[in-house]
Amino acid sequence: MKHTIQVRIFRGERQYVAECLDLPVVTEASTLDELTANIQEAISLHLEGENLEDLDLAPNPTILATMELQAVA
Repeated sequence: MKHTIQVRIFRGERQYVAECLDLPVVTEASTLDELTANIQEAISLHLEGENLEDLDLAPNPTILATMELQAVA
């Protein structure tokens, strides 16, 4: 049973994008603060009314975000 929901954050062409690796959830925003709020809301709405055990998720899972940065070399 998973205790975390993994999210990948990267810079799109015009906005930041958050793509959930464990659920079919994607959102975007112009700032990282906005993106954080958007992904939390999107995941919450996606899980609303779902049985978390059926999705192999523990109660109250945390969100673990990894941000992809541009190469330095």
